[in-house]
Amino acid sequence: MIETTRFELSNGLRVVYNHDRNTAMVAVNVLYNVGARDEDGDLTGLAHLFEHLMFGGSVNIPDFDGAIERAGGKNNAWTSNDFTNFYDVVPAQNAETAFWLESDRMLSPSFSERSLEVQRSVVTEEFKQQCLNRPYGDLSHYLRKMAYTVHPYGWPVIGKSPEHIARVTGEDTRDFFFSHYAPNNAVLAVSGNITAEETRRLAEKWFGDIPRREIRARDYAQEPAQTSPRHAEASGHVPQTDITIAYPMEGYGTKQYYCADLLTDLMANGESSIFYRELLMETDLFTSVDASIIGSEEPGLLMLNMRLRENGADNERRAIETVNAKVEDIMTRDFSERQLTRAINRMESAMTFNNVSYLAKAQALAMCEYHNEDINGAISNYRVLTADDLREAARGIFCQERANTLIYRPAK
Repeated sequence: MIETTRFELSNGLRVVYNHDRNTAMVAVNVLYNVGARDEDGDLTGLAHLFEHLMFGGSVNIPDFDGAIERAGGKNNAWTSNDFTNFYDVVPAQNAETAFWLESDRMLSPSFSERSLEVQRSVVTEEFKQQCLNRPYGDLSHYLRKMAYTVHPYGWPVIGKSPEHIARVTGEDTRDFFFSHYAPNNAVLAVSGNITAEETRRLAEKWFGDIPRREIRARDYAQEPAQTSPRHAEASGHVPQTDITIAYPMEGYGTKQYYCADLLTDLMANGESSIFYRELLMETDLFTSVDASIIGSEEPGLLMLNMRLRENGADNERRAIETVNAKVEDIMTRDFSERQLTRAINRMESAMTFNNVSYLAKAQALAMCEYHNEDINGAISNYRVLTADDLREAARGIFCQERANTLIYRPAK
């Protein structure tokens, strides 16, 4: 049982706290409700670039990393299509340093032209390393572009192209910050060896006078229902043919979302899974077969991914037919209560062990607070699911007229 305390500051900042007596450290986590979906399609990668810029000094603190290191701490961040998250870990006696640092960059970055120049170069190099010079690195670009025709999920977090990052100006960064980064668009989560009283005092002291801001409304188009199958092909310096079949599914918080999450676990998690036993071990077609969801706030994708043992058009056809046949079987399969219980217990175990860490706990608390959920009740969304629910979800998702098939072959 994770005990939590919640309160909200007058400027709209939501705060959630957990006292962890088993550590001498404190994690301070700030989750912003902004991600790649908030970008313009002609200037993508800005949210990820801004994650980097937020470490380039704030209005009163020129050296963010130096300040946290002198306090014996460390920090990092991540960006998704939906959120941007910053976290700091410090010894409990230096917890105020983390509150001070995070509040100052919530107040305002320094918007240094030098920092922008440096981070543009860093992000451009990261794009080259992760997407252009790594096998299958640009697979997500092809897949998202095919699966989304109008929605901003149509590009990955790193952006469509390095050229977009090269065009970002100081005015672009200021506009993006003041339109999205604000106390009334964020959650502050704290976990570690610090009292509730001290957490409230420090939150009020360092964040309380940051003004609310007007958050730019999300007015992008919603993705229309897909009515016919789509197919794309790509090639690169890769050793094997990779095939991904992606199906549209509902977003976070819906019954279908939880069904899809549990279903993909049954399909591909571990050596007892359907794909491992019935595709990988019983056929000679694959070196790996996987099923997953992208876990997005808005309607996302359930993805089936396979690597072929042998390249060639005939093997591609056989692989797709084999996986499609297995999907047809899953749509009518009667999962036993034991299978469901085992899979859900495994999910609960993973959640529990993950939340042993005060840092992971702070990040989980932030996300639960954003969703207005109780961290202790997260597994209940899965406990109520039945075999009938999974079959219904499978039939709703695995429609061949909504399949997006990407074949990624070795370059000739």
